[in-house]
Amino acid sequence: MWRNLLKQASLKKPKSSTEPYSIVPLLSNPMNFSKPSNYPDKIRPKDHTGVSFSIKDQMGLSKISFLPSPFASFSSYVKGRGYGSVAQALVSTEEEEEEDSDENQELIEAATKKPKQPKLVGGIGQGKYLMLRRRQIKTETEAWEEAAKEYQELLVDMCEQKLAPNLPYIKSLFLGWFEPLRDVIAKEQDLCKEGKNRTAYAQWFDQLPADMMAVITMHKLIGLLMTGGGHGGARVVQAACQIGEAIEHEARIYRFLERTKKKNMENKNPEEESDSVVKDEQKLRKKVNVLMKKQKVKQVRAIVKEHDDVKPWGQDAQVKVGCRLIQLLMESAYIQPPVEQLGDGPPDIRPAFIHSLKTVTKETQKFSRRYGVIECDPLVRKGLERTARHMVIPYMPMLVPPVNWTGYDKGAYIFLPSSVMRTHGAKQQRDAVKRTPKKQLDSVFEVWEHWFFHALNTLGNTKWRVNKRVLGVIDRIWANGGNLADLVDREDIPLPEEPDTDDEAEIKKWKWKVKALKKENGERHSQRCDIELKLSVARKMKDEDGFFYPHNLDFRGRAYPMHPYLNHLGSDLCRGILEFSEGRPLGKSGLRWLKIHLANLYGGGVDKLSYDGRIAFTENHVDDIFDSADRPLEGRRWWLGSEDPFQCLAACINLAEALRSSSPETSISHMPVHQDGSCNGLQHYAALGRDKLGAAAVNLVVGEKPADVYSGIATRVLDIMRRDAEKDPATDPNALRARLLINQVDRKLVKQTVMTSVYGVTYIGARDQIKRRLKERCAIEDDAELFAASCYAAKTTLIALGEMFEAARSIMSWLGDCAKIKTSLQVLTLQRETDKVLGKRQRTAFPPNFVHSLDGSHMMMTAVACKEAGLNFAGVHDSYWTHACDVDKMNRILREKFVELYETPILEDLLESFQNKFPTLNFPPLPERGDFDLREVLKSPYFFN
Repeated sequence: MWRNLLKQASLKKPKSSTEPYSIVPLLSNPMNFSKPSNYPDKIRPKDHTGVSFSIKDQMGLSKISFLPSPFASFSSYVKGRGYGSVAQALVSTEEEEEEDSDENQELIEAATKKPKQPKLVGGIGQGKYLMLRRRQIKTETEAWEEAAKEYQELLVDMCEQKLAPNLPYIKSLFLGWFEPLRDVIAKEQDLCKEGKNRTAYAQWFDQLPADMMAVITMHKLIGLLMTGGGHGGARVVQAACQIGEAIEHEARIYRFLERTKKKNMENKNPEEESDSVVKDEQKLRKKVNVLMKKQKVKQVRAIVKEHDDVKPWGQDAQVKVGCRLIQLLMESAYIQPPVEQLGDGPPDIRPAFIHSLKTVTKETQKFSRRYGVIECDPLVRKGLERTARHMVIPYMPMLVPPVNWTGYDKGAYIFLPSSVMRTHGAKQQRDAVKRTPKKQLDSVFEVWEHWFFHALNTLGNTKWRVNKRVLGVIDRIWANGGNLADLVDREDIPLPEEPDTDDEAEIKKWKWKVKALKKENGERHSQRCDIELKLSVARKMKDEDGFFYPHNLDFRGRAYPMHPYLNHLGSDLCRGILEFSEGRPLGKSGLRWLKIHLANLYGGGVDKLSYDGRIAFTENHVDDIFDSADRPLEGRRWWLGSEDPFQCLAACINLAEALRSSSPETSISHMPVHQDGSCNGLQHYAALGRDKLGAAAVNLVVGEKPADVYSGIATRVLDIMRRDAEKDPATDPNALRARLLINQVDRKLVKQTVMTSVYGVTYIGARDQIKRRLKERCAIEDDAELFAASCYAAKTTLIALGEMFEAARSIMSWLGDCAKIKTSLQVLTLQRETDKVLGKRQRTAFPPNFVHSLDGSHMMMTAVACKEAGLNFAGVHDSYWTHACDVDKMNRILREKFVELYETPILEDLLESFQNKFPTLNFPPLPERGDFDLREVLKSPYFFN
């Protein structure tokens, strides 16, 4: 039968093609699930003389066969969540021989009919999509295995040639640690199998080959040392959690691949299986086969989940496995100085990693905390800054659109475990989800599927690419030592030599200076590592046509990219490197917004001008813009004077191209243009309280130019201090402090306190913020007087805030009063692993978390509406991005959605939910609200600008 089918297919005269013969399944489903591979849409001959076929499934696996398995691409259906049971759904070739003859006729027709117009999947051509999807699966499933193979091959080369290969410094260290660590892990696995007093972790320790466990342990620990801040080490708990979690994730993928392979081999000898098992398997396979043909994805997943015998490890097991692996690495990894540093003495061989205890004191807290940390030897630390290009980064940006979210752990990456909500290891949040009845969760996810899932899928489907010209400039600056455009200096500050004196005061002064410089060098080291990681990802992705960022949520509903390093939530460096993959003509409106955007990025007060003023600024600096675009480092470097230099440079390049073209309005732009909220937290409070005065201060009403809330608060503070300065110092001590501070009051002095007021900043917090600003200016030398002046300024600033945002303060107080009532709400507000309700923390945490959930809701609503309007959309909490030509459309949508959000009785609904959940408790009445008309937001040009 199959030979006849293949003969008919080969008789069909093909169009000329140099591609190999392949049967490629077409994807028409937006969920990225394919038809079974026995429904070919394209058949292209490789060789007319034979009948062998190279059948490729979506995983990129190839085999020679007359009969493609209907389950060749089943792995993509399951999406890696039921790894152990995928093999149960494989259908043997013997079963396929019994298929209905109507199906064979369909195959013949499919093989011989004329090719259709190529379909697009996620905006990507069918063939290219499948190729990229295979690469994506390979990246997700084989990264650690490939790294392990590389070290194995390097070891073989080293033994054969009897010399160390010419490797980068840190990679040579990895190679030196790999073999000893692999061997001790293998020995530990043997002891676990023998039951040698290792019950704490034995059942999980042998689920991966030793070489892969060794690579994961090395790379994960080094990664944490690179991103662990300026304290010079990685916390033991964090390191153990991350290593254990990575081992579990990789073990699931490895187990899936091994079981699938094993099942295929077993199916060749069915007589070895018992009759009952065979019959059960056949029924299950047939059922899954039918469901797959009908595209019944949910039912397929349900069957897989029901027959999956793999249980999650849990955090305790992850920590135990991670701790043991760290211990083995510390016992097996050593380092010695280079030969030229050895001198005449014996080799100085010492451990590469040590365990120690560190005391960390935060500036805003009076108490200290001791942590166990893993520190690396200075020689290892020296090489960390150039390690990024040799690191395995599992959660890279995706080459194909992410899998649409359909459940708590169903979406985003194809194989890598993904959760729609980030818990950061918070036990209460995980337990809350586990304890929730399935019926209740289903009802929640029905709502989520309409809003949150749709919004997350919209954010994840935005296609990005690397701006190569900006990346080239960054590489040049970095190669020349950094210390330009806000890039950190690549060299440490030299430490002063110890003074040759017995003067204790001089020695003490020297020690304090050394301590301060070491701290600064530690911070520089962390910044250099961070930049290297970002640039490493950019270099890997720069030649891709585009890539995608899967998103998930925190517990408040704010969206974040799952890739941690190079993303649009990052620094100016990241934002300058990234641009939309799709380009759109600027149009008249887009050209105007591109000029405004460049002025906003330049900053320095220019962004506080009216739109016409910002356009005039840009047009007055056209020569500087051209010079920046043409000669960014050799010219006048005008772009370096901006607040966001790399984004400003990208805008200069884009605008220069447009202005130089024969038709600027038809010039193609890939630049994301931002619209940012004006002190967005206070905007939400003003809308909640219908506060007219607050609304005017944060641009919820029409104005000729944007209102600056920080300058407004500074003016009020100045008025209060002038009144106090006129009083008699003998009766009012604040009179002297007011006279001392009058010349120091400006928007910068109060800005941080105003910004954090929405997060529930306390009097002590405000005092410390203002004290730091005054200390930076060296305004008051005497420490006691500085402290007293800071107390007075903080009190005055909070009074001014209360006067301008009276409704906001009353709503904050009401939310705080509701939160301090002892309920189970600590699950949402506390990160501390305890069942005790800390009322004070809950009272301060609940108001900002609630407002963050509102700004998250506003962004979700805007994202969905922009998608429906055909716009590309990206969001960073209170900053919304789209193409320049679409800014006017996005501005209309985001205003409409803000009004729609606050036309609902939010506080009334919240109070009702409290009362329904806790009927025996008495909650305070709702605060009074003003008469601000929300519809004015629709006409406000500077609401987001």
